[in-house]
Amino acid sequence: MSLSIKMDIDAVEDVTCLDPELLQLPDVSPFALKASPQLVEDFFSQWLSLPGTGHLVKSLIDDAKSGTIVNASANFSTLNAVGSHSLSSMFPSSNAPPLSPRSSSGSPRTSKQKSSPSALGSPLKLVSEPMQEIIPQFYFQNGCPPTKELKEQCLSQINHLFNNPLNGLQIDEFKAVTKEVCKLPTFLSSALFRKIDVEWTGIVTRDAFIKYWVDGNMLTMDIATQIFEILKRPGCKYLTQVDFKPVLRELLATHPGLEFLQNTPEFQDRYAETVIYRIFYHINRSGNGRLTLRELKRGSLVAAMQHADEEEDINKVLRYFSYEHFYVIYCKFWELDTDHDFFIDRENLIRYGNHALTYRIVDRIFSQAPRKFTSEVEGKMGYEDFVYFMFSEEDKSSQPSLEYWFKCIDLDGNGVLTPNEMQFFYEEQLHRMECMAQEPVLFEDILCQIIDMIAPEREYCITLQDLKRCKLSGNVFNILFNLNKFVAFESRDPFLIRQEREEPTLTEWDHFAHREYIRLSMEEDVEDASNGSAEVWDESLEAPF
Repeated sequence: MSLSIKMDIDAVEDVTCLDPELLQLPDVSPFALKASPQLVEDFFSQWLSLPGTGHLVKSLIDDAKSGTIVNASANFSTLNAVGSHSLSSMFPSSNAPPLSPRSSSGSPRTSKQKSSPSALGSPLKLVSEPMQEIIPQFYFQNGCPPTKELKEQCLSQINHLFNNPLNGLQIDEFKAVTKEVCKLPTFLSSALFRKIDVEWTGIVTRDAFIKYWVDGNMLTMDIATQIFEILKRPGCKYLTQVDFKPVLRELLATHPGLEFLQNTPEFQDRYAETVIYRIFYHINRSGNGRLTLRELKRGSLVAAMQHADEEEDINKVLRYFSYEHFYVIYCKFWELDTDHDFFIDRENLIRYGNHALTYRIVDRIFSQAPRKFTSEVEGKMGYEDFVYFMFSEEDKSSQPSLEYWFKCIDLDGNGVLTPNEMQFFYEEQLHRMECMAQEPVLFEDILCQIIDMIAPEREYCITLQDLKRCKLSGNVFNILFNLNKFVAFESRDPFLIRQEREEPTLTEWDHFAHREYIRLSMEEDVEDASNGSAEVWDESLEAPF
């Protein structure tokens, strides 16, 4: 066999294989071939040495490379004739072994050959290449383009709304586009308008809107991504607190449930700040003040925005936007801030909740272990810091709260709460019980109760993940540093238990804010009555409302 043919056979070795049955040797049983691999090799070598084999193999390889249909039967028939002559010449006519008896039908070998790939008449099995499957494009750098039907439907709505002599809309006329075309809350209208009207002309034309909303593929984005793209500044991949201020300004200016604040701009600003602080407390889990698209999608802000846009009573929107919740937070801060410099020190915070907290936990808060203060005044807590503290204190079932207090108790910062660390905080609780003539509970008993409650993976080593898996983990912190809530937990008020069961969707914060708002409203009514009229506003009063 020539070297060139040998190289060609090696080159296609990955797509060919030798099948003994495909040798088509009528004089030799296929069972004998399979039982004697060496015999197969000898026959194959003999076959390769035949004069016509090289031409056949070469032609088959050329046809396979060119992609033409391989017709090996005709070539192989000729080759078989040559092969038979050569085999006959190997034995003299007198010494040739007799052929085995052959049946015209019913031969297992014959029937097997009919159903086997040997119909090609070639010992080289041709492996068909798999069909190429065209995968449609699934990633678009600038968003998935809209379908033809969706685009036509959107353009029809745009043509209807922009049908005026100016071929454009002013900012007060743009709300219909925001609501009907973009399907967004109406208080995002100003932010969307400014996003398109980058030159501050005061008008958004039809072409400018189509370029931004349709051609920019905003139409096919989910609502969270749409809001994120509208609010974020150019070049940024996150949202900051400043990015939400235009949204809150329009909400205050347009929502019917906030009309009564029109004459009190100071409280409008405080309400807007509180809502923004709440948003970042619950959604910005990294705590870096940079709200990512992933965090926005995982949070409940989008649903709360839609709820606020549809609900006239803003107090029914419990997530983020409730005015009653803001009222409770601000009044609590005002009560503690005795000099009204808008800062709270240690002595002010120790009075929170009727002196419910221990000095040790307050010291940990002011050491900024759970969160670095935004206040630039040394040793004082600002309003934003107080909002974070208050939500953590009043709703210890939330994950931000668990993270807040875990950092306080974890004195060495190793990510594990040990019995020594828990005992350090509980010692002051035990001392307060003795001073109040209550029956003290030894720490050993408390530790067993905590371990049974949390069931940590490692005994006596409680991690943050252990706490997040347990629904009662908030009570651990009450046991360690909040005496009032510890006593309430031990007494198990049946009324509160029944209330929680009746309203399972409400959080601990929702229950607390509702009770506190009723209390504060009653105190304000009494104070107004003592001053003679509820309609008279006296700025000398300590209460802000």
